[in-house]
Amino acid sequence: MKAPTETAQRAHPALHPTILEADGKPAFVVLRYAEYVALIGAKPVPVNRMPRIPADGTIPHEVVSLMAGNNWSIIRAWREYLGITQVEMAARLGIRQPSYAAMEASGAKTKKITRERIAVAMGVQFDQIDV
Repeated sequence: MKAPTETAQRAHPALHPTILEADGKPAFVVLRYAEYVALIGAKPVPVNRMPRIPADGTIPHEVVSLMAGNNWSIIRAWREYLGITQVEMAARLGIRQPSYAAMEASGAKTKKITRERIAVAMGVQFDQIDV
């Protein structure tokens, strides 16, 4: 009987599997991530990264794209970009989630003082949400 690794390499010569055994029988296959992605025909999962808040007061392209592509308010686009939930934002502001949802709705007329509080809760500069 051929070793499982030899059989796998013959069937898929580009693969370099490591076969792990349990009780003398093949139990697990370890592949390089790129080989796994190619094998299943999927797109690689992007590496989680912390969203960057520009210190110079500019708005990241991703935030602008979220606004334009989804017809979202700048407040919602920033929240989504930062990976913050409505519930979390409401808690940061000391209000209930439905009240916060109304503030970030497209076309909402949010007062300046409220926008200032939202900016602080998000950790962005006021000018970055006051557009």
